Formats: sequence, C-alpha cells, structure tokens
Amino acid sequence: MMNDHKLKLKEKIKKFFKILGPGLITGAADDDPSGIATYSQTGAQFSYGLLWTALFMLPLQTAVQEACARLGAVTGKGVAAVIKEHYSKKILFLVVSLVLVSNIINIGADIGAMAAAAKLIIPVNFALLAIFFTATILILEIFTSYQAYSKILKILALSLLAYPLTVFIVKEPWIQILKATFIPHFELSFQFLFIITAVLGTTISPYMFFWQASEENEEEKKLHLLRKTNQPKITSNFMHSLRIDNFLGMLFSEIGTWAIIVVAATVLNSHGIINIGSAADAAKALEPLVQSFPNSGYLAKLIFSAGIIGLGLLSVPILAGSAAYAFAETFNWKEGLNQKLKKAWGFYGVIILSTLVGLLINFVGINPISALVYTAVINGVVAVPLVFVIWLMTKNEKVMGKYKNGWLSNLLILTTFIGMGIAALAMFVMLINRF
Repeated sequence: MMNDHKLKLKEKIKKFFKILGPGLITGAADDDPSGIATYSQTGAQFSYGLLWTALFMLPLQTAVQEACARLGAVTGKGVAAVIKEHYSKKILFLVVSLVLVSNIINIGADIGAMAAAAKLIIPVNFALLAIFFTATILILEIFTSYQAYSKILKILALSLLAYPLTVFIVKEPWIQILKATFIPHFELSFQFLFIITAVLGTTISPYMFFWQASEENEEEKKLHLLRKTNQPKITSNFMHSLRIDNFLGMLFSEIGTWAIIVVAATVLNSHGIINIGSAADAAKALEPLVQSFPNSGYLAKLIFSAGIIGLGLLSVPILAGSAAYAFAETFNWKEGLNQKLKKAWGFYGVIILSTLVGLLINFVGINPISALVYTAVINGVVAVPLVFVIWLMTKNEKVMGKYKNGWLSNLLILTTFIGMGIAALAMFVMLINRF
C-alpha cells in the first residue's frame, strides 16, 4: 500500500515537472543580468519604496505572457508571422525593428555584465571574458538542441535562490517590508520615474513576447500536435498545462524581483550604498548569506557571479533567438532552434549577427553594470507599442477563434499598456523639464 502511494506521488511529481517548459524558462530569463542590476539599484536607491511593483506586476506580466503563449499555441505561428498575416507591413517592420534594436542592446549589456561578474573571481581581461562568453553561447545555441542546453541552464538559474535565502538570513524590518509590498509609493521625480520605467521594462520585456509564442510552437512540434497544414491540434490538457507553466514562470520571476529589492534595500541602502556602479558593489548584497565563512566577501562574489553568468547564458540565446524568430517569420525563412545550421542560414544568421553586434557594444567604453539599467529603460519604452499590438491580436476572433481574450485578459493587458505608457511619458516629461 505504501509503495503504491510512493509510486503515485512520483508520477504526480514527474507529471508536474513535465508541464514546466517555455513559461518557466521565460520567467527565469526575465531575471536576467539586466533584471538583477535594475532591481538591485532599485533597492539601493529607493530602499523598500518600490517593493509593491513586484506584487502589482505579477497579474500584468502573467496576462501579457499568457496571451503571447496562447497566440503561439493557437495559431502555430510566432508573433511576427501573425502580424504579417493579419496586419499591415508597416506595423510588422516597426515591431521587428524595435525588437531587434532593444534585443541587441540587451545582449550587449548582458555579455558585459557576465564578463564583469566573472572578472570578480578570475583575474582575466574583460575583453577576453566577453569574447569567451559570446563564443560559448553561439556554439551551444547553434550546435546543441535548446532542450539539452536549457536543462543545464535551469540548474545554473537556481543561483537566483541566493536572494530569497538572504532575505531570511538578514534581520529585516518585516512590518515596513509588508507595508511597502502592498501599499504603492510614488514620487514625482525623474530618478523615480526612470527607475520605475526600468523595473517595468526589465519585467515586461519585448523579447519575452516573441520568445514564448515561438517556443509554444516548438512544444507543439515536440508533442506532435501540428497537423500537416501546420494548424495546431489544441487539447484542453495542453492549454491547461500552458497556463500553469506560464503562471509558475512569472511567479518565480516576481519572487526573484521582490527578494532582490529587499536584499539590496536591507544590505546596501541601510549602509549608505545608494548607487551601484560595479559588479563588486552589486555582489555586496549577498555578503550576509556567507558572512560566517572565511573569505565571505569572495564567496559572495562567487555566488553573485554564478547567478549573473548562469542567467546570462540562459537569457542571451533567448534574446538572440526571439529576434531570429521575428526575422524568419517576416521573410519566410526556415526557423527553429532544432533546425540544423545548413538548413536555416537566415535564422542562425540573425542569431550570430545580433550576438556579435551586442558584443561590440562592450568596446565603446560603457560601464557594463550601468548599461543594464539603461537597457531596462529602453525595454520599458519599446514594450509600450508592442503590448498594444499583442492586445489587438489576442482579442481578435479571426486570429484566436474561441481562445480569444476574455474580459479579464483584456483588462489586464490594457492596464499594462496604459501603466507602462504613463510611466515612460512622465519620465520623458521630467527629463525635458530638467533642461
């Protein structure tokens, strides 16, 4: 009887982990180096003042990503292919151009952060480290299947758990933290609007829209749910799993966001560190986790570096891959990370070119950690029109059939569009008023 119970439990656990796929990977990649740097700067600069964003963004982020996943699953196509089929070429080229530019900047900032983080623990030249990471990413993305690659990266992404662990090791002002989590705080200043745009942009990022829609297609291919016409054979189980996977991925992402802000506020802000100018500054946030060990400063840098490198290795291929999917769909190229290089030259060409251009950004004298926050702001601005386009497509019955948005999805996606738009516009108004 006991053995039967254990077998059933094992089967349930196995079934649960089978559900986890594009949503979990997208959620983990959302806390990429840009996310870690932005949330750390948020906590250092504004203490617990922006903690509420993690809670309030969860339903918005979940709704937008679920809509993208549903779009990919229902149509059997990526975002760009659906725009091409149902909307004008002007909208298509605008969307693809915005994604390419923001992704390349994001790739460059992430590669730079990985090199800066690695330099904390190994005394190797920054340029050599940046080139090494770029070459490693390209070789793995081109010559291995993403399924095999992502299994390794999921383990590396667990280093993000260092932040939630630190939250419960450090003595925290829990009443203040809980209050800041549930009660929004606003300031009418450029610095505040700049950082809130960055927080929104690194959480609800353009590359995630394209990636998750395309990866749902990959899942359908793997499960043999595509008919000969490439029209997906949607099952209720598939849709149910999609929603669970998406929600858990976004929940994981927002727990990471909340924990990073709390740790940075408690460890950095309370000790007078309000600006993070280097990887070493950001790594100090994790020192309480290992302070009872000898050489705790080095160990904190090691954990921080593992997180930045692991999540960078996860997110850079997603950034390059999402741009490649967008271009392949626009120009009818063969696409997919499971395609061989010789069969999908255009698709892999975009991946190679965007990654190499991203690498070159690191040789123009930009501080790699500061670049991450500016990248998040760019994403926060670019995401605004893209969220609106996602809403147009997923509420359209001609596109989605019976799986079009319900009233709640429409409300949450429109709220995201309006909220991000107001934040970006107010930031620009404040910037103009400074001059």
